[in-house]
Amino acid sequence: MATVGDEIQRLKSDSSRPMAGSSLANDPENPAPFEKAPKFTSVHAASEDIFIKLIEPQQYVAIMEAVDDGIPVMQITQMILYNEFQQGAFNPDLMMMLVEPVAYIIIALAERLDLDIVINDEDEDDEEVFGVNFKEDKLKELKGAASTGAVPAGMLSSTMKEQMDILPESLEETSESLLAPPVVEEAPEETETPESLMARR
Repeated sequence: MATVGDEIQRLKSDSSRPMAGSSLANDPENPAPFEKAPKFTSVHAASEDIFIKLIEPQQYVAIMEAVDDGIPVMQITQMILYNEFQQGAFNPDLMMMLVEPVAYIIIALAERLDLDIVINDEDEDDEEVFGVNFKEDKLKELKGAASTGAVPAGMLSSTMKEQMDILPESLEETSESLLAPPVVEEAPEETETPESLMARR
């Protein structure tokens, strides 16, 4: 089964990506989602939307299991943001601005489950994000948050914190409670009433 890391590598090595300027030859009547006006233009609104999507049961379990499997947070972050960009959620500039907030959201969710968190390839002192070198000091701050569980103030809104408080506190509990099939109560068997018995006579 393909992992989040496999998907990131596939995207990086995809030689079928459009060439620069190819969008100018596309049908203007049927633009791709990322060629339209973006859905979000602010970091706050976009990060709130991403957070809501990340705590949806299947998405939440998949991402937390990826973290638990040792897949770096920076790879997961890039996959999430690239997917949202392709869906027309934001433009490339805002996508870059969202790297740090989304990484901290993943760290906060994983820390709640007491998972071992890997930020990036341990053999690398820096990180390339969407072809741009991520600042070394920012990377150190992310690693510090991962090791201490202390996410900088302002990275999580009060709404996010409230919703996090009701999430399960272990990966096992998360998988069992969020992915368990719904319990369907059987309807009680119909019993004949005195009126129906009398009607037969």
